[in-house]
Amino acid sequence: MKSRIIFLTALICFVSFLSAQEMIPLWKKGKMPNSKGLELQDSIAHERLYQVGEPRVYAFLADKDKNTGAAVLVVPGGGYVRLPSDYYNDATMKFYRDRGINAFIVCHRLPTSPDLIQPEIAPLQDIQRAMRIIYANAEKWNIDPSRIGIQGTSAGGHGASTLGTHKNNVSEIGDKYDKFSYKPAFMILISPVISFDLDIAHKGSRENLIGKNPTEEKVKQYSNENRVTKDTPPTLLIHADNDRAVVPQNSIRFYEALNKAGVSASIHIFPSGGHQLNVRNNPGTAAMWPEIALNWLKEKEIIK
Repeated sequence: MKSRIIFLTALICFVSFLSAQEMIPLWKKGKMPNSKGLELQDSIAHERLYQVGEPRVYAFLADKDKNTGAAVLVVPGGGYVRLPSDYYNDATMKFYRDRGINAFIVCHRLPTSPDLIQPEIAPLQDIQRAMRIIYANAEKWNIDPSRIGIQGTSAGGHGASTLGTHKNNVSEIGDKYDKFSYKPAFMILISPVISFDLDIAHKGSRENLIGKNPTEEKVKQYSNENRVTKDTPPTLLIHADNDRAVVPQNSIRFYEALNKAGVSASIHIFPSGGHQLNVRNNPGTAAMWPEIALNWLKEKEIIK
């Protein structure tokens, strides 16, 4: 009898978890902007997506008894050439969801896709659309629209900071989601690609997004430290001093631009961690950053 009760309890918990997660296509068939109309499929190799057939957002809602009303859209890294293939076991999602923060992960088109007309705007189009979907469903999901933010890591940090700094609306298609905001209330940027200036740029991210021989104008346009204004949302920056893939000067430049614009910002550069900072198993003092992020969210009254 006892084993049966345990089994039923586990089954209820599993069903509850399934009901709290959802995969939502970003665009209806035939309505995806910036598309040549090619029929593409996901291409997976070594547990990574190298081609996204259908851009989507994954929703992982917090349990009702834990829900803080806050939400974060996670933008994974991958140098604008690949993305994770398994979103249901994402450690960052679980970290936020377990702490009552509704977590979403966007699977955006990659600029290397053969279907794109204007490759460099595709990730932003999908990220904007994902945010609009979150805002549109905020009431249904018990989310406070004033406490929806974004987190990005590595090239995902570039995508996230592009959302927070570029004001051009590239995701409007004339449907019900157009009326909803896509502006994040906060940004958390982990080891972010920020600048495409050659002296500090991550070469792969730069080439994959804006090409091998971009104009000076395009380099400046997508170096997001140049796009900061007083309207840029409050930002937390996390980096490792020994990151050789995306050097910490990316975070430093963005912090300086935020500070100059009068935007609330915080920066933490840890001695070690390289380009492997995650929500767990970080070396030395870098192990503190996830709790720093939570305390920062409390200080900014995102978590009340």
